[in-house]
Amino acid sequence: MANISITRMSSKGQVVIPQDMREDIEEGEKLVVIKNDKQIIIEKMENFDKNLEEDLEFARRTEEAWKQVDEGKFTSYTHEEFLKELEKW
Repeated sequence: MANISITRMSSKGQVVIPQDMREDIEEGEKLVVIKNDKQIIIEKMENFDKNLEEDLEFARRTEEAWKQVDEGKFTSYTHEEFLKELEKW
């Protein structure tokens, strides 16, 4: 299952990656930032070429999901129902 954390952007455009999300990121390591309409993907530079096709497919699928949400075509779950659906993945 994916990890989720919340952060904020400062007035200078700086974003802190939460500590639990940066376990395998070293200080000074280069990161690639990809913006696709409503989403931002941060990828380690060393993995960028390896995962580019996968990341672009993820971005495409996420964008399609946002379009469906905007059009009111989505399913609403309670917290418990959502967790049960995630277990199926």
